[in-house]
Amino acid sequence: MTKTVICMKWGARYPADFANRLYSMVRRNLTGDLRFVCFTDDKVGLLPEIEYQPLPPIDLPTRWQWYPWRKISLWQAGLGRLEGEVLFLDVDLIITGSLDPFFEYHPGKMCIAENWTQIGEGIGNTSVYKWTIGEHTEIFEKYQRDNAPIHAEYRASQQYVSAMIPDKIYWPANWCVSFKHSLMPSFPMNWLKTPSLPVETRVVAFTGRPDPDEARDGRWQAPWHKRIYKHVKPTPWIAQHWR
Repeated sequence: MTKTVICMKWGARYPADFANRLYSMVRRNLTGDLRFVCFTDDKVGLLPEIEYQPLPPIDLPTRWQWYPWRKISLWQAGLGRLEGEVLFLDVDLIITGSLDPFFEYHPGKMCIAENWTQIGEGIGNTSVYKWTIGEHTEIFEKYQRDNAPIHAEYRASQQYVSAMIPDKIYWPANWCVSFKHSLMPSFPMNWLKTPSLPVETRVVAFTGRPDPDEARDGRWQAPWHKRIYKHVKPTPWIAQHWR
């Protein structure tokens, strides 16, 4: 059976190289046939092995045009003529272990990472999640009918998605970690210690800054008054996996 993995890329922050690296990591860490789809507004530079599809249509308020709220478009019926279960991965994450267990884990259920800064609050992190195409389309439909009250109630799109799927299942905590919130030593030890990678980790998410290339090289773009504590040492294991 073909396994389907999708990602999204829009705007100028992430070049095609990010999607290409993600495809290569998925291919190395997933057995069997693979359908890899990138929904994007710019297909230039994508590897030929990547199936390009345009960004799914969605009516977004102007201020949220290029924010993660765009990912709500993935919940519409008939998405990209896809079928069955699909695994969504953010284009800026790193895969460090086998993805096969993600497709074997609770078949038919919506599975998602638990948000690392809101443990126990019922909030998933949409960096990595799995669902069946055609299910939970009310997420998109409700948003399209009237998104003003949704934005008034929820600061982030993943809070809205989480509220709409109360019976979601979290991945095992050691499968998906946050580089910044799980692996980075706390200040001031982040000036002395390189972030380490647990052997059981399969996916490392990069929420906000630093991006993978920045963390690899020991760079962290931050306002000058925050640079004393927003610091990361060069992290060699990123280069081993992010390719």
